[in-house]
Amino acid sequence: MTSGQARWNTVWITGASSGIGHELARLMAGKARHIAISARSEDKLSALAAQTPTAAAYPLDVTDAGAVAACAASIESDCGAIDLAILNAGAWSIMSVDEFDLNRVREGVEVNLMGVMNALNALLPPMLARGSGHIAIVASLAGYRGLPRSLAYGPTKAALINLAETLRTELEPRGITMSIINPGFVDTPMTRGNPFPMPGLMSARDAAERIVAGLERGKFEIAFPFGFACVMKMLGHLPNWAYFRMIKMLVWKSR
Repeated sequence: MTSGQARWNTVWITGASSGIGHELARLMAGKARHIAISARSEDKLSALAAQTPTAAAYPLDVTDAGAVAACAASIESDCGAIDLAILNAGAWSIMSVDEFDLNRVREGVEVNLMGVMNALNALLPPMLARGSGHIAIVASLAGYRGLPRSLAYGPTKAALINLAETLRTELEPRGITMSIINPGFVDTPMTRGNPFPMPGLMSARDAAERIVAGLERGKFEIAFPFGFACVMKMLGHLPNWAYFRMIKMLVWKSR
């Protein structure tokens, strides 16, 4: 691969052992000189790296701030500056108020939110010093408004959307591109056990293709599928009384 063919020199993808992250790594094979893939599952990462040109495995638990910093430093030492970081590691748990479990809530916060913060701690200083780079955070359409049974998930994704908006205001003038990725329902190991209908369900490959297309255009928000994203955005703009009435009707109907 020549430099003229590679859009990015070094891409770092967390949560790469399955689902969207796995497909992103495969798609990036023709777009980046070096693909650094991270997740807790060393075996799955090694298998993916063996099948993916230019990919290398960097096993990592994103909740360990020191390990995240060391991992980012190793990637830059081995591959050069990280041009694009896709922060995709996530934890999903269905939880109602009757099932409130502080440990599961804490896991969601540590993986979904603090995992991103740990990566930012490693990524921001060198990117700011260079005045270049691209950070993409994977949140969710579930972060637009509070949804039933989403105690351990939705609030972390809402926080990530707010975080990305905050970062863009400060990073764009410094030459760093910021993206927030808000998928709907994607067929992954995390969602296959969901005991409720999943409108607009799409394959992980389709989701990854939409993400890559948006990143190539430098889009701030990459939200999909289009129809479901429009519905969720509409709910985000409803006055509270209308939103809660609609949710009440949907919950009653599902029962």
